[in-house]
Amino acid sequence: QVQLVESGGGSVQAGGSLRLSCVASGRTFSRYVMGWFRQAPGRERDFVAAISWSDGTTYYEESLKGRFTISKDNAKNTVYLQMNSLKPEDTAIYYCAGNMHYISSAPYEYDSWGQGTQVTVSS
Repeated sequence: QVQLVESGGGSVQAGGSLRLSCVASGRTFSRYVMGWFRQAPGRERDFVAAISWSDGTTYYEESLKGRFTISKDNAKNTVYLQMNSLKPEDTAIYYCAGNMHYISSAPYEYDSWGQGTQVTVSS
């Protein structure tokens, strides 16, 4: 399996920005897909964005497109989530995830998960 280590979470004021990082190690494949999900207390885990290692194809939750940007650095085995214009509603634990299938917004399609990093946005 692939190990995923996240970092970059923290507390910011509304309107601020954060950049999350996820470093992948272990066994990966050309078809590997990395995604970001988030989960607020009492809510289900929701899709944020995903990217393909091989060709950089991206997929976003429509409501977040524009404010959030997913990117990758293949040489560093790292995926990033740039979050701008943050709102209190963005407060959640953010998870990095990977799968060996295809880009998907469904959590059950992902095989590996990071430990999660807390993002707190205050008003």
